[in-house]
Amino acid sequence: METPAVSIIVPAYRVTKYIADALDSIFRQTFTDYEVIVVNDGCPDTAALEQTLTPYRVQIRYIQQENRGLACARNTGIRNSAAPLVVLLDADDILEPNYLEKMVAAMRADVSLDVLYCDALFFGEPKTGGRRFTEFCPSEGPVTFLTLLTQRCNVLVTATIRRETGERVGWFDESLRSAEDFDLWLRIAKAGGRIEYLPDPLVRIRKHAGSLSSDPVWMWGVGLKVLRKTAERPDLTPEEARELSRVTEKFQANLDFQEGRRAFFAGDTSTAVSKFESANRILRQRKLAAILATLKIAPRVAMPLLRALGQRLGRGVQ
Repeated sequence: METPAVSIIVPAYRVTKYIADALDSIFRQTFTDYEVIVVNDGCPDTAALEQTLTPYRVQIRYIQQENRGLACARNTGIRNSAAPLVVLLDADDILEPNYLEKMVAAMRADVSLDVLYCDALFFGEPKTGGRRFTEFCPSEGPVTFLTLLTQRCNVLVTATIRRETGERVGWFDESLRSAEDFDLWLRIAKAGGRIEYLPDPLVRIRKHAGSLSSDPVWMWGVGLKVLRKTAERPDLTPEEARELSRVTEKFQANLDFQEGRRAFFAGDTSTAVSKFESANRILRQRKLAAILATLKIAPRVAMPLLRALGQRLGRGVQ
């Protein structure tokens, strides 16, 4: 068989009710030279997942493994794929029909491109439905190690990656249980790889309560793990080291805030106050200072303020 142009990697864990939508979006692509690899990462509902996948089995390659996390599932899929271009698709998201057509054309037109990502539209919840990914996670200016580090540029995980680039940097770090894509983009950029942004919204991102990105404590925590790992690199410039230290402080402050918010809604006001004080030494937000003052005299009054501020600060690493 001839090698396909694109390998699409779809990890599956607790996504049985969504995965058919993801696969249907692949098979509606206007560009059709691709292979699809679905990796069952130890799904607790494997029987239901396999029943859902039955109509697609002649069109996909299906791999089952014990649960080892998203990074490992992606690496397994990539190791079992063959194409020079790799596309990452979460099983609860959807590709627009022209995703592959536009992304492959751009990568073929510029062979120096290592990674290409696009914009996306959210769906699945009223608050963000129809809004763009870049409204929350902007991409401003060239994508560099520093702009990734400071989140001035945020690479959508549903990216198209040149296989040789991923192999050069070692693909995903399997010790990371999330934010593994953030780590990969940083390593590619630091290795001199070119990452570019296509502003078309070619992906639809499903927002639902079961996704890891819906837990801001988890997301800020794993983001911190990536930053601390990055700090161990011996090749950081003095500017990169300074910026990394500043960003790490900010991530820790946001984690403290979210842990304080969780403690407050669990009824632990004293822990909430301690966490908020720690957070605001870095964040220096008037609203958070006002919440702290209110918590000490009228905790119930602080509740709506905390809900609103939590939504704004709770995005974490996407």
